[in-house]
Amino acid sequence: MEQHRVRVKSVEKVTLDVLKIVTNKPQNYTFRPGQATEVSINLKGWTDKKRPFTFTSLPENDYLEFTIKTYPAHKGVTNQLLLLKTDDELILHDVYGAIAYRGEGIFIAGGAGVTPFISIFRDLELRNEIGGNKLIFANKAKDDIIYEQEFDRLLGNNFINILSDEKVDDYAQGFITKEFLRSNVDDLDKHFYLCGPPPMMDAVGEILLDMHVNEKFIVKEAF
Repeated sequence: MEQHRVRVKSVEKVTLDVLKIVTNKPQNYTFRPGQATEVSINLKGWTDKKRPFTFTSLPENDYLEFTIKTYPAHKGVTNQLLLLKTDDELILHDVYGAIAYRGEGIFIAGGAGVTPFISIFRDLELRNEIGGNKLIFANKAKDDIIYEQEFDRLLGNNFINILSDEKVDDYAQGFITKEFLRSNVDDLDKHFYLCGPPPMMDAVGEILLDMHVNEKFIVKEAF
């Protein structure tokens, strides 16, 4: 198993419980937009505690960026990440991930499940291929929306938010249902990219199959 030690260049909060961590990039280190790696912290007692985190930088960048939801109550790796500071070290393990761009479609994310899509959309922008891609993003509250301004800039009216626990003007409220998808998706003959909590992905996957979306066009990544 290949390992790389990287040094933390910056840590900042994106939302109340989401961090953006930037590190240096090992020479000849490669990944595809949408992929992830297992990460551990190079501190005593933490080196063998690995967690999967998605790259949100681009393969062309000379740095690595991770956008990570933290869970302070769990007292685990993500909680420890809140204590990271410049020049601390992370250990990167194997690169993997099932989400890869296969063509124009509908991206459906729940919470931190949006992270594989960040690099994909940034890559599409770089290649001027945003096209008619659409992102449906489910969160509990408006303040939970990761990189809202960036997605709004990239996608405009093709960036659709739905909030389960909060009512906000101009934002859909509730959960992703068949009726919601029917009102927001006008072409079912496209790729559907799903990433989020397994119960949400299972439910949305069943809805798409019930809407006669071809199963081979449904791309899933558990988060």
